[in-house]
Amino acid sequence: MMVAGPWARRGVLIANPVAGRQDPALIDAVIRHCSPLVAELNVVLTSGSGAAQATARDCVGDADLVVVVGGDGTTREVASGLARAAGEDPAADLPAMVNVPAGTGNSFYREIWSDRPWQEVLSSSLSGAGPRLRRVDMARIRETDTLALLGACSGLVAEALITAARLPELAGRDRYREAVALTLRTFEAYPGRVLVDGTVVHDGAAVLANVGGGRYRGGQFKVLPHSVLDDGLLDVCVVGGDLDPRELPGLTARGDHVGRPEVVYARGRRIVIERTDGSPLTFEHDGELVRTSASRYTIEVLPNVLPVLAPSGTV
Repeated sequence: MMVAGPWARRGVLIANPVAGRQDPALIDAVIRHCSPLVAELNVVLTSGSGAAQATARDCVGDADLVVVVGGDGTTREVASGLARAAGEDPAADLPAMVNVPAGTGNSFYREIWSDRPWQEVLSSSLSGAGPRLRRVDMARIRETDTLALLGACSGLVAEALITAARLPELAGRDRYREAVALTLRTFEAYPGRVLVDGTVVHDGAAVLANVGGGRYRGGQFKVLPHSVLDDGLLDVCVVGGDLDPRELPGLTARGDHVGRPEVVYARGRRIVIERTDGSPLTFEHDGELVRTSASRYTIEVLPNVLPVLAPSGTV
């Protein structure tokens, strides 16, 4: 019989049963799976933007583990709550986070666990002597004072999210794949500039500028193939307007866009993305559109701020 490791005395399960296409039966299944593996499991069902973040902040100091049932948006909210608590009190003992995928792209889950079944992930990481902990980076978007977990992107990736909202009949990665295909029919590059630690790395037409620690967007497009979640740096990929955007889905599925003359790939601690004609920049982070009229965003790394459960042997 599996028993909880001594570290997992108190756990909190956070889920939003009305978010996206989340199945209430999945939440019940996760609760049943976790119950024998955690000595005390408190279940919090949230609703509304910001509720998951507030719940996560409140559990710091009272829990060893946070299980998130949701997609990249809900997972980012919980991660933000934990990271903000650490910012307020650097000595705070943060609980470890693990997420069960229940969103469109589930990119963060794939970054940590590949496509392993969530039941296997919970069983292996919550039983025995305890899991391996990995402290991953996050990023702060200065203009909105929001935190990003996987990254942020302008252009095509953000435009596809607008399209995805009109495809309720599809779910998961199929939904985002179809949204990209539909967006490409009318997509046009925008006039943009990107700076890395104060140095201009691109100035001209841009298809997208992706910044972050995670390799994947939409759970399937390897836009930042060399990125490492805990190296203290933000990778940035800028696809210039000379590259036909219709080539991108195939190229980024394999990471083959890197090295192309139309693509700039760099790393830094502070990235600025702007639209140079003054119009609003279509911009998203962690699969959530940023609904402002800003034409410029600044993304700054927050190194090693978030403890997550990870499989043994990962780097």
